[in-house]
Amino acid sequence: MQELHGYYLEDLSVGMSASFAKTITESDVYGFAGISGDMNPVHINEEYAATTPFGQRIAHGMLSAALISTVAGTKLPGPGCIYIDQQIKFKAPLFIGQTARAEITVKEINEKRRRVICDTYVYVGDKAIAVGEATFMVDSKAS
Repeated sequence: MQELHGYYLEDLSVGMSASFAKTITESDVYGFAGISGDMNPVHINEEYAATTPFGQRIAHGMLSAALISTVAGTKLPGPGCIYIDQQIKFKAPLFIGQTARAEITVKEINEKRRRVICDTYVYVGDKAIAVGEATFMVDSKAS
């Protein structure tokens, strides 16, 4: 992998994986709310959030999913890949102050279509809080 270009299709193999971890701050949640426009009070209003089943504010699910994009765009497949598709199921909340770790594992490589299918996960500790599958378009050395 190069700094400005990630793995080429020919350099990838099934089972390769990479991850990225970040502790989610209050600033992250407010920033994501501002960027996305998602001002759901469960994310930004402590009094309201206390009345929900979570008992406190939670980070946006898509904020945790964005960490998958961080892995894809910086590590695996890396810079230059194009995010084509993502299916995701949110299994548990991400609370402010928790450290989320996104992980991608190569599941399938379609050389003809230049597509890489990966299992995607977001964990807090050992608990998967989001699981899914993503497809990326990856450059071939031949093209």
